[in-house]
Amino acid sequence: MAFEKPTPVAVVVGSDSDMEVMTTCVRQLEQFGIKPAVRIISAHRTPDIAAEFAHNAAKNGIKVIIAAAGMAAHLAGSLAGRTTLPIIGVPLAAKGALDGIDALLSTVQMPPGVPVATVAIGKAGAKNAAVLATQILALSDEALAKKLAEFKEDQARKVIEKDASVQ
Repeated sequence: MAFEKPTPVAVVVGSDSDMEVMTTCVRQLEQFGIKPAVRIISAHRTPDIAAEFAHNAAKNGIKVIIAAAGMAAHLAGSLAGRTTLPIIGVPLAAKGALDGIDALLSTVQMPPGVPVATVAIGKAGAKNAAVLATQILALSDEALAKKLAEFKEDQARKVIEKDASVQ
């Protein structure tokens, strides 16, 4: 599937229920000026679509894929096996599961030669995935590098302000 306007980042979730957490990722990317392509693709229920997406992502202008899933959490690894693009995996907690530990282990335990950069479980991981994708893109984009520097300075300023408020 070709995208109308090329975007350097795709956020792919295994289920629509994952969007509640991954909205954090999308919003953070948008704060950096990146409008991601967002897809719902299941590694298990739509494996042919997942394969086609991964095979064509680079051709469609994608440079980094953020993949989020819970339970078996095979989405990131499935995509990583079909593309040379960097994949950032966001493990998600599923109801009645192991608070996301199962998804974390499934995402991080990839065989040699098929890496998935894995972030924390849930919303913190979703935000970090957006920052990591931006850091990757900023290696060749000075405007993004400047936005990242400002983001880091803002984070430091907020901590200094909080420190001052308790003294």
